Amino acid sequence: MAIRHFLTLQDLSRDELKAILQRATELKVQRQKGTDDHPFSGKVMAMIFEKSSTRTRVSFEAGMAQLGGSALFLSPNDTQLGRGEPVEDSAKVISRMVDIIMIRTFGHDRIITFAENSSVPVINALTDDFHPCQLLADMQTYLEHRGSIAGKRVAWIGDGNNMCQSYINAADRLDFELVIACPEGYEPDVALLEKFSDRVSIVRNPLLAITGADLVVTDTWASMGQEEEKKSRERAFQGFQVNEDIMQKAAPDALFMHCLPAYRGLEISETMLESKWSVVWDEAENRLHAQKALIEFLLNKRTNKSK
Repeated sequence: MAIRHFLTLQDLSRDELKAILQRATELKVQRQKGTDDHPFSGKVMAMIFEKSSTRTRVSFEAGMAQLGGSALFLSPNDTQLGRGEPVEDSAKVISRMVDIIMIRTFGHDRIITFAENSSVPVINALTDDFHPCQLLADMQTYLEHRGSIAGKRVAWIGDGNNMCQSYINAADRLDFELVIACPEGYEPDVALLEKFSDRVSIVRNPLLAITGADLVVTDTWASMGQEEEKKSRERAFQGFQVNEDIMQKAAPDALFMHCLPAYRGLEISETMLESKWSVVWDEAENRLHAQKALIEFLLNKRTNKSK
């Protein structure tokens, strides 16, 4: 059977995505009740980190352990990937020794090349272009708090970054309207916008995006690797802060999400994470459960099992 990878949300059908989100909540309940299954005893995940992380490492490593398997942390300092070994060669070797691979890296082309040469499933744990695992957690969180997101209005406030581009894919897969508020010059990929123009629009005024929104989402203005642009980005994004005042324009039962780390006083107000709209801590926890459901899906597909 062909190996299934998870590089963007487009790698899942609509039904598969919905099933994974439902399964994530089932696994969460099992964890809370102490009735976890351990179906993957002896299975090993390689975790390749070329970008540092807190939530990604903890959630994948803990998740694999809770499923009965184990995880290996690999950084460029510890492997030949950091010394110039071709990605193709590393993929062929590592995938012969483990059962599934998670990669957090810079260029999206790098993970595509890795997956093309891997004999086991590869998961995108973040690239410069997409962050699909975070979207699994976000969509699980919305489902748990408000039910289906189909037909809802989602406001993205800020940079057209990898998270924003993953929200564009989610709008297509889960049938919601996405309104992106960003300054000129900070839009997401033009081809992606054109492809999903029936669901996605761009505005320059955050109030226009947030008015009537069922979900409001933002992210740091300067992503990893953009540290030298931090000051110029802070100037460009003046007026794009999500705060309690602007949230008053959202739908009465609106939710607020942020993938973290957050910078209080910049993209959000000092107290936004603790506000009545915020489900950020549930969102962060759900990285664990959503990724466990994804791992289960990919490993079961590899062995032709279904849950």
